[in-house]
Amino acid sequence: MFENRSIAVIGLGGNLPFQGSPTAITLRQAVQMLAQPDMVIRAVSRFFATPCFPAGAGPDYVNAAVALQTGLPPAALLDRLHDIEAGFLRERVQRWGMRTVDLDLLAYDQVILPDLAGYSRWRALPSEEQIRATPDELILPHPRIQDRAFVLVPMLDVAPDWEHPVLRKSVRSLCSALPAAERDAIRPL
Repeated sequence: MFENRSIAVIGLGGNLPFQGSPTAITLRQAVQMLAQPDMVIRAVSRFFATPCFPAGAGPDYVNAAVALQTGLPPAALLDRLHDIEAGFLRERVQRWGMRTVDLDLLAYDQVILPDLAGYSRWRALPSEEQIRATPDELILPHPRIQDRAFVLVPMLDVAPDWEHPVLRKSVRSLCSALPAAERDAIRPL
């Protein structure tokens, strides 16, 4: 039944209550919504308390990761993630702003989108440009995976051996390369 299906890793995060529910409950509801006939959940990480990123931009976050198997192509999967976010009244007002739920397509097998040159341009974007620049196309893998403990620590639970198709390092290796203080700031709930 699952031939020609891919493994995608989804990052979940949020730092605002939804209809009075704490963020962890909202994220658990989002995980339940990911379970659809064409999106089969294979693993769910623990939920983690993480410092707000960027620092001082709002309340701290709850983050998690899900590995799912799907026959949907990456763009259709991203559309489905945006539909789920909309159900939680996610507004895209400010890049890296506060949100009820955020579902990021972090990785899709070994796919690189739009191509190696386009991916590399987004990965190399200077930090001062990252907050202002929003891609108009899907970038895979997520160009900031290797920089973010709040992404890598949950990914360790669901895809520790996934190898970054450009950097050629596993999630385990990328996570261990981060400063210990950044990793230690990500606390299981």
